[in-house]
Amino acid sequence: MSNPRLTHQWQHLDRHTVVGFQGHALHRYLRDCVVPFSPHYRKLFKGRNLTADDFHSVVDLKKLPFTSKEDLLPTPDDPRHTLEFVLTPDAKLLARRPSVILRALLQGRTRVHDELEHEWRPIFMTSTTGRSTEPVPFLYTQHDIRNLGLGSGRIVEIGGVLPDERMVNMFPFAPHLAFWYMYHAGIDRNVFALATGGGKVMGTEGNIRAIQKLKPQILVAMPTFLYHVLQHAVEEKLRFEGLRILVLGGEKVPDGTRRKLGALCAQLGSPDVRIMATYGFTEAKLAWTECPVAPGTTPPGYHLYPDQGIIEIINPETGEPMPDGQGGEIVWTPLDQRGTVVLRYRTGDRCEHGVTWEPCPCCGRRMPRLVGKISRVSDVHALRFQKVKGTIVDFNELECALDDLPGLGAWQIELRKAHDDPLDLDELNLHVARTGEGSETDLEYALREKLHALFELTPNKILFHSSAELRVLQKVGVALKEQKVVDHRDGSRRVEPPHDAPLPSPRSSYP
Repeated sequence: MSNPRLTHQWQHLDRHTVVGFQGHALHRYLRDCVVPFSPHYRKLFKGRNLTADDFHSVVDLKKLPFTSKEDLLPTPDDPRHTLEFVLTPDAKLLARRPSVILRALLQGRTRVHDELEHEWRPIFMTSTTGRSTEPVPFLYTQHDIRNLGLGSGRIVEIGGVLPDERMVNMFPFAPHLAFWYMYHAGIDRNVFALATGGGKVMGTEGNIRAIQKLKPQILVAMPTFLYHVLQHAVEEKLRFEGLRILVLGGEKVPDGTRRKLGALCAQLGSPDVRIMATYGFTEAKLAWTECPVAPGTTPPGYHLYPDQGIIEIINPETGEPMPDGQGGEIVWTPLDQRGTVVLRYRTGDRCEHGVTWEPCPCCGRRMPRLVGKISRVSDVHALRFQKVKGTIVDFNELECALDDLPGLGAWQIELRKAHDDPLDLDELNLHVARTGEGSETDLEYALREKLHALFELTPNKILFHSSAELRVLQKVGVALKEQKVVDHRDGSRRVEPPHDAPLPSPRSSYP
């Protein structure tokens, strides 16, 4: 445990040893960093008559209230409220610490001053995407950036990426965790990686040309954008031979998506590709990964890094911790961060089977894993399709069902109001592109049957498009995340595609 950069030093330790380490690390982190230097948590601890000495184990976290995204948002009275969560050390207090005094005597005051500047001064920022609330910035110091490389390097390690292999990172260029995480992955593990910036920077054609020239073994991207890149390459009858691993993040990766991506890679000359999905969020400054598995194989879960933070699974209704192996909401607490810090952060993400400490069936590591599907609570919508009562639709499950349907390629769900009247009933329209040899009539029938059987839903319209038209509707290469679900119930209109893009000319099918 002395050098957490070497994952093999702790990946086979038993649960008791690792949880014991986390308890000690939590106490030190609260004592030396959070309680003295976080304006928000200093007030919280004082108000609850707590000190760092009240925390010596993971179980002690129950003494702290949860933090949510709403706690981070600015207010009219406090527009800089987010900065309350940034660790802001007192220089005089730091200078009086025995460890700092000793370092100054041994190394000199100037060197120690520079080291403290590197540890505590924020120099970098990522941000939440702001889909449901205002974007929230998260600040990093040099210390955090080193941890960013440590965590992202473990994706390279778990994936078994070799030093002479090449990666193409197609995450969109933005102050977004996914792009920078994989940017630092190559640097940390000394692996060649080209960051294209995704569709907004180089476009679909530019990314295809980069793949053709570099002949990478690893592609890194959001699933929807990668699907469009591979689909376009297939349409152009290109070859992407030698692909070994697809690293996916930023969106859910249903089984159907994995199979479709694997099938496209096979058509491009890479039949043995493996898929690694990642799970992360801005507030953690981290992302976790599965072992690479073949499309159609049940994924083993996301390997957690217990030296960098604590994952709790709680009952979303009561807030009580759930036993190992039982599902619930994911809660995050870091153990070694500077800059912006949140404790017991409620993600709003629910993990189907929670955390397991059993050895990974793929690699044998005993690192804790998040197992099962991860879904967002905010993706459950209440829709009023009838005049009498509403319908609760879990779009997490709906998206998985669409991705799993044979013959269906790209798709988009559109919500809007009947007659564009804000007081009228909700409508659900499906924009779809088919794949394979099946007819539109057969696909329409299969869609209606599946949605009615699983969700008691009947789409108001099913509109068929070409793959190129769907790329325009989903704003591939335009939006930060491709738009698979759009909500026009507020009266907004679909943004017209640029003049040089293919215009959608849907072939409508009505109930």
